Amino acid sequence: MNDWSKREALEREPGRVSGTWVFRGTRVPALALFEKLEDSATIAEFVQLFPGVMIQPVRAVLSYSAF
Repeated sequence: MNDWSKREALEREPGRVSGTWVFRGTRVPALALFEKLEDSATIAEFVQLFPGVMIQPVRAVLSYSAF
C-alpha cells in the first residue's frame, strides 16, 4: 500500500471528508479518481467533473500509485 503522507498532491484531516485522502485544497477524494478511471473516464474528464482539481496533482497521484 502506498504511503500517501509523503505526497504533496494529497492531504487528509480527521474531521474532513471522514479523514480520507483528498486532493489538496479540495474535498475530492483520491479514491474518486480511481473509480472514475475504472469507469473509463479520462483524466481530462475527471478534472472537468471535479472543479478545483488540477491535472498536475492527478498525474502525480497516478505516477506514485503505479509503483
